[in-house]
Amino acid sequence: MKIIIIEDEKPAARLLKRRVEKLGYQISEMLHSIEESVNYLKTNSNPDLIFLDIQLSDGLSFEIFNQVDVSSAIIFTTAYDEYVLKAFKLNSVDYLLKPVDEEELRFALEKFEKQHQAKSNFDLTEIKKLFSSNQQEKFKERFSIKIGTSIKIIETENIECFFSENKATYIHTKENRNYLIDFSLDKVEEQLDQNKFFRINRSQIIQIDSIKEITIYSNSRLKIILNTYKDVDMIVSREKVTDFKNWLEQ
Repeated sequence: MKIIIIEDEKPAARLLKRRVEKLGYQISEMLHSIEESVNYLKTNSNPDLIFLDIQLSDGLSFEIFNQVDVSSAIIFTTAYDEYVLKAFKLNSVDYLLKPVDEEELRFALEKFEKQHQAKSNFDLTEIKKLFSSNQQEKFKERFSIKIGTSIKIIETENIECFFSENKATYIHTKENRNYLIDFSLDKVEEQLDQNKFFRINRSQIIQIDSIKEITIYSNSRLKIILNTYKDVDMIVSREKVTDFKNWLEQ
């Protein structure tokens, strides 16, 4: 397995190398700038994994991808969290904030191993997609809400998120209003277009167009900030982070 580190701070690169090798992996190369990395990737086969700092001495490392095709898996290592969403649009496995925690590093490498192994196996998911491609799925387009003696119709496109609280389920709209509905969150999830809605944890489902910002949270989790919903923190559970990233990219 070929792994390289791209990091402009040499002491940080050496520390990361020691920690990765302590976990049983070997680092093939350490690079320190965009120019050096582009030259290397143009003249060598793509590594299996790249540990990539975002802020390099000669610019943002995203520029590398504008100059050379990179098929490698990537674990971002950075002191900044404002590039999470952009990083997820690349081949990212994880996004680690400096100083890199050893347990977070171990978890990121375990995720990479699972994904790397999956690429070598028969992809049953793609076969399922092939068989279901001609089947038209019907998703719920609106919810009817009883308010006193009136009925209010809410289109799903106007829903920012669903959440459960005290054993009740609510809709939160883009107009910043909450409405109680007569469905469990499990039932709601079954009726939604999975390309537009994602269940980030046991009690919250979000709509992709309502995401304002994504930031790093503790224990390899992500915090989602929506346009209007502010009542409770929206945290992508650790076991759903990889699926969430794939959902963003589809």
